[in-house]
Amino acid sequence: MTKRILDGARSVFLKNGYERSSMRNIADEINYSPGTLYFYFKDKGEIFHKLYEEGFRLLLNNSKVLDNVEDPFERLKANGKAYIQFAVENRDYYNLMFLVDEAADYKKEGLNLAGEAIGQIRAAVKACQEQGRFKDMNTDFLTFMIVSALHGICALFCKDRTKNFVEHTTEELMAQGYQCFILMLERA
Repeated sequence: MTKRILDGARSVFLKNGYERSSMRNIADEINYSPGTLYFYFKDKGEIFHKLYEEGFRLLLNNSKVLDNVEDPFERLKANGKAYIQFAVENRDYYNLMFLVDEAADYKKEGLNLAGEAIGQIRAAVKACQEQGRFKDMNTDFLTFMIVSALHGICALFCKDRTKNFVEHTTEELMAQGYQCFILMLERA
């Protein structure tokens, strides 16, 4: 039953946004009475947070396997690819995690998971710096720039904002755009 509620809620949150969604909308989506949902979740914020948490667990699990990549620059590049691949394979989760505003009550808890994901990229940047890459660059500012570039690629994909580049497919734009970004990092 919990899975059914979460699947229905994911659809409702993506259609309506967080603020315009309600327990009643979610119940209607799965053909249950709103009261039934309260046996499983105290409110829509708890449901949203559960989806948010599931998404970050998937993202973190995909990128944790890369911790064993010895060369930090190769690990950084692989983390970027894994991040983009996560958005491609989990568009609904990506939208919920990054593009739908959630309740302020749950933001603090969610920031811990987001911080863990960013921490993996930051650790790779720091390790690159320790090996002589990205000299004279602030670790946090560079990490922010890398995360911003990755998020931009993924957000444009998730919101179908690549249509203006008529001579290339979305897949080409994402792959080649990321390669251009990597070339810039290699030269930094």
